[in-house]
Amino acid sequence: MSLPSPETPLYNHPLPTIEQWLSEHGCRQDDDDRHCWHLEHPNWSAELCLDVEELSVVYFNTGEGRDIRRSFKYSLSRQDIEDAVFSGP
Repeated sequence: MSLPSPETPLYNHPLPTIEQWLSEHGCRQDDDDRHCWHLEHPNWSAELCLDVEELSVVYFNTGEGRDIRRSFKYSLSRQDIEDAVFSGP
């Protein structure tokens, strides 16, 4: 299954392609909460959740002594979300 153009808003991606995209970036799906994904990075970790209106991200172990929460509307392009989420906190 191929992904739409990177400039395509995330809301125009079928769910299987979003799941493929997350997998390709090293995310693994939560066994219990299937709408959530986990990402391990050498300097931080994150939980990404596909909520109703947005992609929610919580960064852990950021070195700032607290978790960092961000959310991204599905109207943003996949590239914009990718650049923001996977670059870290």
